[in-house]
Amino acid sequence: MWIQVRSMDGRKCVRLDDLSKLTKIEALRERLVDHFDAEAERQRLFYRGKQLVDGQSLFDYDVGLNDIIQIYISPPQTKTETTPTDQPTNGADSPNDDAMETDSGVCGSGSDPEENCIDDDTTLYKVGEKIDAKDLRMGAWFEGVVVKITRTNRTSSSSEDASDDIQYHVKYDDYEDDYPVILSANNIRPRARSRMQWDQLSVGQIVMVNYNPDHPTQRGYWYDAEITRKVCDTKKLYVKLCLGVESDVQQECRIKFIDEIFSIERKESPNELTGEGEARMKKPDCDYCKDNPSRKCHHCACSVCGGKNDPEKQLLCDECDNAFHLSCLDPPLDEIPESDEWYCSECKTDTSEVIGAGEKMRLTKKKANMISKKGNTTRDWGKGMACVGRTKVCTIVPSNHFGPIPGIPVGTLWKFRVQVSESGVHRPHIAGIHGRESEGSYSIVLSGGYDDDKDDGDEFVYSGSGGRDLSGNKRTAKQSMDQKLTAMNRALAKNCNAPINDKTGAEAKDWKKGKPVRVVRNHKGRKTSQYCPKEGNRYDGIYKIVKYWPQRNDENFLVWKYLLRRDDPSPAPWTSEGKKNAKKLGLTLQYPEGYLESRASGSGSQEQSSEDERSTPSKRGRKRKSDGKGSSSPAEKLKQPRYDLNQTQKKLIKRDTANSKLWKEIVDSTGSAGLLEKIQDSFTCIVCQELVYKPVTTPCGHNICKTCLQRSFKAQVFTCPSCRHQLGGQYELETNDDLQSVLLEIFPGYDGGR
Repeated sequence: MWIQVRSMDGRKCVRLDDLSKLTKIEALRERLVDHFDAEAERQRLFYRGKQLVDGQSLFDYDVGLNDIIQIYISPPQTKTETTPTDQPTNGADSPNDDAMETDSGVCGSGSDPEENCIDDDTTLYKVGEKIDAKDLRMGAWFEGVVVKITRTNRTSSSSEDASDDIQYHVKYDDYEDDYPVILSANNIRPRARSRMQWDQLSVGQIVMVNYNPDHPTQRGYWYDAEITRKVCDTKKLYVKLCLGVESDVQQECRIKFIDEIFSIERKESPNELTGEGEARMKKPDCDYCKDNPSRKCHHCACSVCGGKNDPEKQLLCDECDNAFHLSCLDPPLDEIPESDEWYCSECKTDTSEVIGAGEKMRLTKKKANMISKKGNTTRDWGKGMACVGRTKVCTIVPSNHFGPIPGIPVGTLWKFRVQVSESGVHRPHIAGIHGRESEGSYSIVLSGGYDDDKDDGDEFVYSGSGGRDLSGNKRTAKQSMDQKLTAMNRALAKNCNAPINDKTGAEAKDWKKGKPVRVVRNHKGRKTSQYCPKEGNRYDGIYKIVKYWPQRNDENFLVWKYLLRRDDPSPAPWTSEGKKNAKKLGLTLQYPEGYLESRASGSGSQEQSSEDERSTPSKRGRKRKSDGKGSSSPAEKLKQPRYDLNQTQKKLIKRDTANSKLWKEIVDSTGSAGLLEKIQDSFTCIVCQELVYKPVTTPCGHNICKTCLQRSFKAQVFTCPSCRHQLGGQYELETNDDLQSVLLEIFPGYDGGR
């Protein structure tokens, strides 16, 4: 197993070889000391947002093959002696003293140099006077009272400028717990007290109206508005809200509460008396109970009982803002907690499940119950390629797909079983049969597990699974009991075109009508069969079950046998036609990413530079001609399988005029090598990250699954998921049938399960 360790800035990357899943983090740090010139104590390792701590293994963090671990090198700690000059002198002024501010709600004793409390004899409004104050953020007017008057220390050249320096500290009536707001005289005025009748309203007049911008039919806040239209027959009034000089609403708004329109009051002199005004209806704080004190409400009162009694004995959750009576909690509380934060049972996070920085991982039940964790075994099982896990998953077809995998020709070779799993040909890493007891078997692997199996190439006898004691984390064992026609054995029997018979087996009258089985031959079967590859795993095409029967082996244990016969249009890989086809398609042994580099460097590690450093020439001057030896890395010598489009596919591509430019780029850039991979990447839905199904080609040239766009439109998002091009709510989702036909022809069966 090998992984990559990269610095945080990406300039240095090291590949570590000869690792195991059971490698401890502290052992990993020791191997990184020389590469990053940092002691183990200065190294901080991160993987998928988690900090790796000593005492854990790579398996505990699910580190996979060729995964990247980031490393942060802490700066070395230097010991510095503290001198007397470094200590602050007692009584010395702090450098941040000038930045300290007093509370705006309290008149300070000269602590704020920019404002001073003044006498209200000469000001337009007095302390304690009830006024209407404007909220500068939303432009609405609220009832309030003046609590303090101050003046800035700026010098004034005229009396008008002096009045502008006056600041009124206003406290809103409905928000008594908030700090006072500092406003100028232009943003406060006497409370509205004159209700206007319908006959007094005229176009162009500026009045105070009640309006809710979010819900126009409900009660909202009080705004200044200019009357634009007055319909006398139906008593409809239309206005434009006056929020401010730069933010006036240009769209007309219809006023629902035409009986609650007030004239705007002005105060010309300080001696002019202002009345308290008529009580105005306000927007209720709770839209559910309309602030009715006698009505129970689970939204603005206790979320358990809905009662509004004893507000001093209610707790507010700091996460969901729901209120709870102390007696309604489970378990109930006797008094208010002294902590600053409190969370209800639904919002509270279980601190026992939180892993802090530097703490060890808590193993899942599955990992904690593993035999390697519970037993005293010291066997290092983590070095095998069967334990590394998949780095990618085949999504071109569902896991229960019968028949060939699109893009995988007969004769494809892989070095390890995990690669076969990633391709989707045979998904289990170790098991020889893949299937479901209720559906059938999708694929099998021939690896010479039974010596009495017979392989004639186009026809072979295969033994079922089971009958072995694999307890204690064993991979294989001798036959110790009879096999039963259950689980995978029954799944393989389901593929036979004959009724299931648990006792004597069955034979198909027309074996070609049975369900197809993908067959992979492993190099381990070479000891008993000449048709198995010399190295790796090879896909040999589609076979079908001819018959199955129970049979006693040499140890007198019952084993289920299956006779499979080849039914594939492609030539077999061991024939001369199959070898020519493999050469034509460029089928060579495929290795995992980074495997050849790991073998070339030997056991240990290999350092890689960043892209910028690799592109920088080490010496100036003319380039020397390469001698052709060792000029390319082993990874660069790998060839991608070739794929040639047939005439039917080419005709369907020409019909897809909406993507003609994209098709031309695909064919011109790749040719026949890697064509399938390029097609799959180019027509992957950006939403579900799979090959588009029932594609919709947008005007901006992107292809999205119809179901994905329907979900987007249902969420009121009418833009292209790829480029945010505005499609509009009236856009018709028409399926590009031409593109769908091309993809089904190139990737047959990919629509299964979609």
